[in-house]
Amino acid sequence: MSLPATPPPGWRLRIEDSLPSTSDVLQRLAVAGEPEGLAILAREQSGGKGRDGRVWSSPRGNLYFSLLLRPGGPVRDAGRWALVAGLVMVEGLAPFATDPAALRLKWPNDVLMGDAKLAGVLCESAATVEGGLDWFIMGIGANLAAPPALPDRATIGLGAIPPEQVACSMLAALERLRALWRDQGFAAIRTAWMARGPAMQAPLTLRGGRSGLYAGLAEDGSLLLAAEGRVHAVATGEVAYREAG
Repeated sequence: MSLPATPPPGWRLRIEDSLPSTSDVLQRLAVAGEPEGLAILAREQSGGKGRDGRVWSSPRGNLYFSLLLRPGGPVRDAGRWALVAGLVMVEGLAPFATDPAALRLKWPNDVLMGDAKLAGVLCESAATVEGGLDWFIMGIGANLAAPPALPDRATIGLGAIPPEQVACSMLAALERLRALWRDQGFAAIRTAWMARGPAMQAPLTLRGGRSGLYAGLAEDGSLLLAAEGRVHAVATGEVAYREAG
């Protein structure tokens, strides 16, 4: 496979040596009116962030980049774009993996290799006064040469790969997925995510202790969890990792 060395048409990739957070910089630009198509990559971050205010360890050698979309549509589509973000990571990382089929998605925002975390995305968005989706930022981190040691989960890396090459691969994947959504509807995105997600009826536990059997994804991107004779749609939260070690 020929791997992209430059961003696809319509994208501008800005590379910085060090930033506190690529997403924070991009969010300020989005609020100021920056048009769609800017991606910012940092060689390291001093203030990387994950879900729920967690710190994202950001040593040199890994991928840290954020990209700006202005997709339009209703603000409720933010959950759907979060599913796209997961697929962007998987499809962008797959060409660099020895066994691409080993890459799996953990709802809502992580990529696993086996039971170890390989990548994650923090999605942020804003609404217009009319209730539309004004902007959407995918803040992506992927372990390449320097997977960090974390107390609550195992991590894994892909090796010493130029981060900008992985970023370009992810941007190309994003354009393919946008075309898929446009041409075949969101159901095609949902199907693609589920093909990389847990096995149907797999036992899942959410952070906080709620548990059940995986029953797929709802049309809005919510997790479907079967428990106590009912199927529950979970719009917010996070599937827990197995304990590291």
